[in-house]
Amino acid sequence: MSTESASTYQHILVSRPEPAVALVTLNRPKALNALSSPLFAELNQAFYDADTDPSVSAIVLTGSEKAFAAGADIKEMKDLSFSDAYKNNFLEDWSKITRIRKPIIAAVSGYALGGGCELALMCDIILASPSAKFGQPEINLGTIPGGGGSQRLARIIGKSRTMEMVLTGRMISAQEASDWGMVSRVVKEGEGEVVKEAIAVGREIASKSQIATQAAKEVCNAAYELTLAEGLRLERRLFHRSERGNLAERFLGMNAFAEKRKAKFTHD
Repeated sequence: MSTESASTYQHILVSRPEPAVALVTLNRPKALNALSSPLFAELNQAFYDADTDPSVSAIVLTGSEKAFAAGADIKEMKDLSFSDAYKNNFLEDWSKITRIRKPIIAAVSGYALGGGCELALMCDIILASPSAKFGQPEINLGTIPGGGGSQRLARIIGKSRTMEMVLTGRMISAQEASDWGMVSRVVKEGEGEVVKEAIAVGREIASKSQIATQAAKEVCNAAYELTLAEGLRLERRLFHRSERGNLAERFLGMNAFAEKRKAKFTHD
């Protein structure tokens, strides 16, 4: 596993555990990976670099065993006035992650609270360690979620469960999150297991056509924002486009299927 030099970033680590899988690790252990503006600037840059690197097909995001991210940096936020937050569009940079075209897999251990929970929800697939705890405890600080927690949770787990989490600040376990459809699945116990499994999922995604996986991500995400009729039209348009515009990859995939062998995509 190669890791970029420590001088590149101060708050995250970036490595390549697989040839086509980038691993981004939040690295503020003393602050339980609290999400500060400098950290998010680095995160956005690392994601942009991976998204524009043709050799990368999937991205894994993780934290530590104790905390994926325990929330936003309260020290940074506590003296922030409404006028400053509004004028400077505070937290707007967080949404840049949702514009990354390549699949992002969150590998969550320990606390994913407040902004940490919101960050996980921005990813495309969430794998959870049995130790994972999810929550939106902003109500305990006299405020509400500001990074999309109330909106994304309501679309995923429904109004009533979202209300309970947001109004009481209650944390839920990895198993509850799985039962509610918030995470893809809970992996087996063991230090580093969730990261290993996320990398394995990334490796599997990387074995597919890069063009097809990006198109698949686009249509799946559109399902949350479009009506069914609009979503079906978008899916058909992208399917037709892939049939005509991605001839080389489609030829490789369909020929391999017909010949009962595994396809080796070129991503051209």
